[in-house]
Amino acid sequence: MNTLRLVMVLVLSSSAMLAGGGELTKRFETDAERMLAWTKDDRGCYSLLADFCDHYPKRLSGSENLERGLDWIIGKMSAEGWKVKTQPVMVPNWRRGEETLTMSKPISRTMPFCGLGGSIGTDGKPLTGNVLVVKSFDDLKARQAEAKGRIVVFNVPFTTYGQTVQYRVRGASEASKYGAIASLVRSVGPYGIQTPHTGGMGYQNDVPKIPHGAITMEDAMMMQRCQDRGETIELTLAMQAKWLPDAQSRNVIIEIPGSEKPNEVVVMGGHIDSWDLGTGAMDDAGGCFVAWRALTMMKTLGMRPKRTIRVCFWTNEENGLRGGEEYAKQTANETHVMAIESDAGVFAPTGFTCSDSSGAVRAAAVDVADGLLSKVNASTIVTGSGGADTSPLHRMGVPTMELTVQGDRYFWYHHTEGDTVDKLKEHEVNDCVYAMAVAAWTFANR
Repeated sequence: MNTLRLVMVLVLSSSAMLAGGGELTKRFETDAERMLAWTKDDRGCYSLLADFCDHYPKRLSGSENLERGLDWIIGKMSAEGWKVKTQPVMVPNWRRGEETLTMSKPISRTMPFCGLGGSIGTDGKPLTGNVLVVKSFDDLKARQAEAKGRIVVFNVPFTTYGQTVQYRVRGASEASKYGAIASLVRSVGPYGIQTPHTGGMGYQNDVPKIPHGAITMEDAMMMQRCQDRGETIELTLAMQAKWLPDAQSRNVIIEIPGSEKPNEVVVMGGHIDSWDLGTGAMDDAGGCFVAWRALTMMKTLGMRPKRTIRVCFWTNEENGLRGGEEYAKQTANETHVMAIESDAGVFAPTGFTCSDSSGAVRAAAVDVADGLLSKVNASTIVTGSGGADTSPLHRMGVPTMELTVQGDRYFWYHHTEGDTVDKLKEHEVNDCVYAMAVAAWTFANR
């Protein structure tokens, strides 16, 4: 029987149990109380996360720091008594190199700047040009005659990540259509203190590739004011960015085998790679470490699930998703009953997304959230397809959930040098451990 059919059988067979409402809460109340007491007293997760991020920051796919960090993690897991498995993954290998951005008109200054992941460089020499500031793709189209031979700056205020990130992803090709020689985006975030945000971008094959980078929101607004005053803006950009051949990396896996149905799996985790700015504490080492700690807690408390509970540290989410894709391929002979991801920071948990909008999986999630996750104020269940790394499983029909948090400050630091562990609070990290553990435990034992 294929994976989707087995998952549907499991889902439908649980309907009768859930019909009375609150049954899972009653059944797992004692387990949850033990988990809550353990996490409230825990002083290990935050310190372990800090140790890792301090020593292995900037874990871009293909980098030495990522692979050295994975070696460190494997060593620590092995010391805890885990049988660590790895899955080989070939990952994209983009390198930033040296980069600078300076303004010569109407004033002279060096500007905070970062190239966007996947951008080309400036072909070994600085690129100088006048600037056209636009407020949207429609504004660019309306002023297309002014774009030729210029550096286009997208000064687009943050609304939602999904909307605003389009300028980071598509901006270079849209500017290139009208003859621009380079493009810059106002960093994708709601707040900054002269902080550029990196992230992935892409090119269309039918237009010339041009260099693409991010500037601070303050500088984007300053150039808008200059343009509105009728001043000429001149910038010089130098970027050594380039692609190297794909590199070898790996997913890292630990698990507690199921006592009754070891071939049915609940997987949880996050992505261990990060951009090459900051330490990736929020995005997404924190998501990995709370899953690891949740499994460690179960092992320490002597809890053995009916189905296998697995933790995966996926590699290469940021600029390729190769880890998630390879995981789905390399575990295709197994039946996943749930995939849970944490990739929104490990701030105070608020609940989970759930890919099932109205069925028995959704009913189970609501039951657990109302009765067990409410202990850490994580009682909200909203419809959502899950995280990026679990998306290949979701396409195969596996139910998915993603931890949601009070993430008001997440995009302040997202993909910047400011993504460091000091932004997190230990008790909130521990509450995330509890939330991930309860979700995995209940679905592994339904």
